Amino acid sequence: MTFDLRAIVIFASAALLYAGLLPARARGWALLIGSVIAIYWLQPPLPIRFSDFILPTATLLITIASWWFSRAPDQSSTRDDHITIGVIAAIVIALSLNRFIEADYRLTPSRPPDPIIVALALISISLVFAGMARLLRRRDQRRVLTGVILISVGLFVVLKTETLATEVSRLWRSLTGQDTSLASVVDLNWLGFSYIAFRLIHTLRDRQTGILPALSVREHVTYVIFAPSFVAGPIDRAERFAQDYRALSVIKGLDVDRIMLGATRITIGLFKKFVIADSLAQGLSLNAINASQINSAPGLWVLLYGYALRLYFDFGGYTDIAIGIGLLFGVKLPENFNRPYLKTHITAFWQSWHMTLSNWARFYVFTPLSRWLLMREHRPSSTAIVLMSQLATMITIGLWHGVTLNFFAWGVWHGIGLFIHKQWTDRTRKWYRGLKDKPTQKRLWTAVTWFATLQFVVIGWLWFALPDLGQSARLLVRLFGIGW
Repeated sequence: MTFDLRAIVIFASAALLYAGLLPARARGWALLIGSVIAIYWLQPPLPIRFSDFILPTATLLITIASWWFSRAPDQSSTRDDHITIGVIAAIVIALSLNRFIEADYRLTPSRPPDPIIVALALISISLVFAGMARLLRRRDQRRVLTGVILISVGLFVVLKTETLATEVSRLWRSLTGQDTSLASVVDLNWLGFSYIAFRLIHTLRDRQTGILPALSVREHVTYVIFAPSFVAGPIDRAERFAQDYRALSVIKGLDVDRIMLGATRITIGLFKKFVIADSLAQGLSLNAINASQINSAPGLWVLLYGYALRLYFDFGGYTDIAIGIGLLFGVKLPENFNRPYLKTHITAFWQSWHMTLSNWARFYVFTPLSRWLLMREHRPSSTAIVLMSQLATMITIGLWHGVTLNFFAWGVWHGIGLFIHKQWTDRTRKWYRGLKDKPTQKRLWTAVTWFATLQFVVIGWLWFALPDLGQSARLLVRLFGIGW
């Protein structure tokens, strides 16, 4: 199961029942329980035995462990926290009972392990973690948090690097007695982990800097795995989500304005994704196959523009759907797109494209890196600091999509673009301010900068759309009529 049309209808219907029938005090619990079930239900089936049950379970275990590490030094676990952990464990064991249900009626993607094995595994893992936690609590917590962050980053890198993921798959297959020659990165299709990792790093890093508010385990787990944004974002902030979560018991259940706004966003998202994006995917969008068949520069431009539009309407559509379903549940997820292809410079584009990801990268990569470079005894020049920080930020965003040379090149492309724009604006600010008294020239300049920005972004999608760096480079020159 994935976040397809059927899942969207079920989520929206469940949200309306939730708003209309549930007592106000039960809404927070309902979001937690529903989201826990959803991460198993949405997880696609995987070839390695029991892996599509183990990975969602690992999501829950990692999230609870992250909550423990991200607690404030004076924050003790409460009775509610213990009950929440017990409820989550009970749901996991209950889901393992799907082992005895026919495939068509399961809430899990395939036949799960034996419930007794699941229960014993949860108990064993809990005891091991309790022992490790007791030891780690006596250590320097800043270093412990750094270690946990690095482990999260390392796991992310392994899953996003095809060679490493294939080796892990091969090892896992050998442990289950399956054919290791079939090992593939597809075996580790851990649904939602890209978003989970960045949410966990956010909470751990904010605890390290002392700005994370105290969260209960129920708030923390629901924030990380909130079903509408679990698959395709946006990347919310914990403190913002917690405000909405704590207000669930006081909002009006069947609020007509909220429901109409949510339904409107869902409808817009469905049209973007399933009408526009899916139509463009039928031969009007660049991919590795039709890239090898096109024989003219104009045709290549058409496919590249098709891909740019498809990407926007696909991702933007899913974001609209997630925001709409979130509104039905009483949670206002952050916006992720703001007419990015209409912006007149590359900085504005990145302030309006996948905004929650770019904000995350700016907050946790650009700012700390530039601050660290500025504080060095033999610090680089200001120009070099800006270049290094912007490159690191955009390469991080690129590699978040996958650890490949193409995504690295795409990150470099945008990092250099942002750097050039920064240098240009620093040197032309006085001239640009003078255009306010010359409306015709200002309109002309706005049109020129919009066109140039759009071409820069669209050309950059070459590295995003294709799997091979050499093919991307060849098509880059062919866009301009060279090399046909």
